[in-house]
Amino acid sequence: MIATKKEVRLPALFIATLMLNTGAAFMWPLTTIYMNKTLGKSLTMAGAVMLLMSVMMMVGNYVGGVLFDRWSPYLTGVLGAGLSLIAMILLIFFHGWPIFAVLLVIVGFGDGISLTVGNSFAAMITQTPIRKVFNLMYIALNVGVVIGTLLVGYLLDYGITLVFSVTTLCYILLFILMVTEFKIDVNSSQSNHQAGGRVPKLNLRVIWCICLMVFAIYTSYSLWESVLSVHMTNLHIAFKDYSLLWTMNGFLIVFGQPLMNRLFTNHKLATQVGLGVSIFALSFFGLIFASQYSAFVIIMIVLTIGEMIGFPGLPAWIDSLAENGRKGKYQGMYNVAISLGRAVGPLFGGLMIDFFSYQALFLCVGAAMLVTLGIVLLSNRQLVN
Repeated sequence: MIATKKEVRLPALFIATLMLNTGAAFMWPLTTIYMNKTLGKSLTMAGAVMLLMSVMMMVGNYVGGVLFDRWSPYLTGVLGAGLSLIAMILLIFFHGWPIFAVLLVIVGFGDGISLTVGNSFAAMITQTPIRKVFNLMYIALNVGVVIGTLLVGYLLDYGITLVFSVTTLCYILLFILMVTEFKIDVNSSQSNHQAGGRVPKLNLRVIWCICLMVFAIYTSYSLWESVLSVHMTNLHIAFKDYSLLWTMNGFLIVFGQPLMNRLFTNHKLATQVGLGVSIFALSFFGLIFASQYSAFVIIMIVLTIGEMIGFPGLPAWIDSLAENGRKGKYQGMYNVAISLGRAVGPLFGGLMIDFFSYQALFLCVGAAMLVTLGIVLLSNRQLVN
């Protein structure tokens, strides 16, 4: 049967993004605890597995972009969701060592493909403004993170099998959506989005600069997920209070993002991203002086405001620059930059703390984000002029 749909429906894209990120949010905080406390592996080994999972996610990001452009967008989505689903089903029954690590790496690869496919299908939507599309996807991402991180803490008390079973349900729904909702008229869509297959050189330079900035952003952001918990407990702040900051972050984004969308609808993407990333980066300078819990709460609020303003505009900006080019490839590059930053961040943070200090680390990453933002804005100005 020939598909007649010209583009993916926005509700289907929203739910698919929600399911993917809910499933991923179950796995990320669980891995280190499970490997260390249940499987008896060292934190170094757990870190190595997480790094390998991140690397395979990057490979998946790239492979997903290439296959989306050169093979079949529909089948690429089915492949990515299918790989993650098969690995999750196997994890329900086989979660000892080393099969746990092997299956986790497969999940990372499948998720990497699915992330790029989701962004690429979003970039092909024409009936809804592209900013609104990526804003909704960003909300779906954060709702998924809130749901996943809240549930995993409660479900783990009832056993790892239940955690993997619930996670599998997310991937089952993702797979069903990929099979039923993402089968579109590929030829007509690609002809509108990939004519010529080449992106102008100046546009490409800005895209590369944005990816460099995204790498700096997520290298910095990953510090909140790794070394900040140690730093705060060293300051005699309870771990549960640290966890509450993430819950606050998620709820602020879920309820605040629609407001930010309205405020910045008529602004240029460069202006929106520039303001958001600047606020986000400046919050890290506040960490240099923070010692009380109230200070960390204020810093997280400032960080989240910057995130809400700037982050949803990044994939939309890349999409607008990839004119006449392969959208999947450049959305893949964007996701590779995110995954690489998340992989490098904890290691970089640990080295900086071992050889220097927390204060030097926060100063370094804050400055790096502002410098890369400056490079992006200068490159974009050359493009405009």
